Amino acid sequence: MKKGTTYRCASCGYEAAKWLGRCPECQEWGSFEERGAPVKPAIQRVAAGAPSAPARPIGEVDVEAARARRTGVPELDRVLGGGLVPGAVVLLAGEPGVGKSTLLLEVAYQWAKTVDRSLYVTGEESAGQVRLRAERTGNVHERMYLAAESDLSAILGHVDDVKPGVLIVDSVQTMASPQVDGSPGGVTQVRAVTSGLVALAKERGLPVVLVGHVTKDGSVAGPRVLEHLVDVVLQFEGDKHSTLRMVRGIKNRFGAADEIGCFELQEEGIVGVPDPSGLFMSRTAEPVSGTAITVSLEGKRPLLGEVQALVSATAAPQPRRAVSGLDSARVAMVLAVLEKRGGLKLGDKDVYAATVGGMKITEPGIDLALVLALTSSFEDVALSPRLVSVGEVGLAGEIRRVPSVGRRLAEAARLGFTHALVPPDSGKPPAGIRVLEVANVADALNAAGHAR
Repeated sequence: MKKGTTYRCASCGYEAAKWLGRCPECQEWGSFEERGAPVKPAIQRVAAGAPSAPARPIGEVDVEAARARRTGVPELDRVLGGGLVPGAVVLLAGEPGVGKSTLLLEVAYQWAKTVDRSLYVTGEESAGQVRLRAERTGNVHERMYLAAESDLSAILGHVDDVKPGVLIVDSVQTMASPQVDGSPGGVTQVRAVTSGLVALAKERGLPVVLVGHVTKDGSVAGPRVLEHLVDVVLQFEGDKHSTLRMVRGIKNRFGAADEIGCFELQEEGIVGVPDPSGLFMSRTAEPVSGTAITVSLEGKRPLLGEVQALVSATAAPQPRRAVSGLDSARVAMVLAVLEKRGGLKLGDKDVYAATVGGMKITEPGIDLALVLALTSSFEDVALSPRLVSVGEVGLAGEIRRVPSVGRRLAEAARLGFTHALVPPDSGKPPAGIRVLEVANVADALNAAGHAR
């Protein structure tokens, strides 16, 4: 090692005295770059320069040019905070095959149809392949422009020629800048390409949407600075065995960062689902034991979901515990509380717990529904089909309050539910639903029996 040489992570800026294969700060592999000995700059007086524009009182600043424009996809506009803001850079990340390109083809089509020209640049497929998918989903318009490029300078040339109202780049990991060394997808290239596209967006007031890959743990691939450079980060989620897709806001400089949009992937493309609660509940002619309805909160959006449980005897020496769509740690905790505080002997039983429709619920507010579903299956007695339950279960068996109970119950009442079990002091209930406050697990089980 050269005297005075240091090594710095290109992803997060962590410095070390020697080269490391993996950054201990951000866990990025192969991101350390050699740097010379740090030189402390002399303190210099900076001369005043001419401002690019005079400062004005904030009340005189024109905001019309910064108003969001609707993309024509309402569920996406909901997450964006109203639409695409001129000059904004949006990063849409998701697993392969989840439907990112299909969604953005819909955005390009709707924008060309209602606003202005749209330019879709693909670096992963040929132009013919994208055209075939666009025809299959019905997203072909004369003001939609398509280019297959992987060079940043070529993209800038297409923007000069087409003069689009929105630019979509699929994906940022396949693009490369000729002015920077490194292969496409590398830390240096991803950062350089993103910086160039951000500068283009700000200079021309052009909204830019970037597609990003994700790592094995679901986080955005590439340097961490990538998320800091862009204005909006969206996560596109979905189970490959389900048609349901969700766009979740992670970062948003122009709106709330906790909104979600729901979509359904169909043969003819991707369709927004403005009222998705029905997707998460099964439809049976008669009530079935082991099912309970709850209302989870995804961002600011209440969604009704069904929790199912199956408790059965087993001859195996080690009973099985299987969980799908729920937090396995919370399911184990609820089982322990039921055995200790509810008197249910579950230690020698197989227990299966799941949600319906591919819904994933990890918030504590569904604990009470899980308690009711497990007890219903254990006793083989069905609950009332018009009963919902919301509440967190503590280790002492108490039922704790959860946020936005009123909003959850209003959604349940809108869909025809007439009874609800909630924690004490949950506020005034909405009209059309009878609320029963339960303080602990025993009260909840007793109240659920009277609500049948």
